[in-house]
Amino acid sequence: MRKRYILKAGAAFVGAAWLSRYLPEKSGVMAASNNNFEINKTEEEWRKTLTPEQFSVLRKHGTERAGTSPLDKEYAKGNYVCAGCDLPLFTSETKFNSRTGWPSFYDPIPGAIATTTDRSLFMTRVEVHCHRCGGHLGHVFDDGPAPTGKRYCMNGVSLKFIPS
Repeated sequence: MRKRYILKAGAAFVGAAWLSRYLPEKSGVMAASNNNFEINKTEEEWRKTLTPEQFSVLRKHGTERAGTSPLDKEYAKGNYVCAGCDLPLFTSETKFNSRTGWPSFYDPIPGAIATTTDRSLFMTRVEVHCHRCGGHLGHVFDDGPAPTGKRYCMNGVSLKFIPS
């Protein structure tokens, strides 16, 4: 009896964690639906201009699988811009190999990003958004290199690389 109870409780916990990303309490959802951005589009307008993967990440706060973005291994000189609105977000000078499978940077272009608190999946993280359109880009962590100590772990599908 006790073993069955533990199994049921474990299944409920895993199910709740998985479903929590769809709850409206997630503060990151605010950024995509807030309409306090320079660029505001309806969901249908975003769907017309973005690929399904870009829409999932930028507008629905999804995450691409690690190691799937060619931008993770891009080290040419240039700028990384928002795939939703072309706002320059990061420069190649601040990019580094974090070995996480996602493009990572230690510093954004000043004024390019906004952040919110993401409390989904029973964790608290800092979610990174495009300052102009509110698109979800990824998260920032305190385990990056000098000089900032930050790791802006971005979804490659939310970015476009513009060589210089």
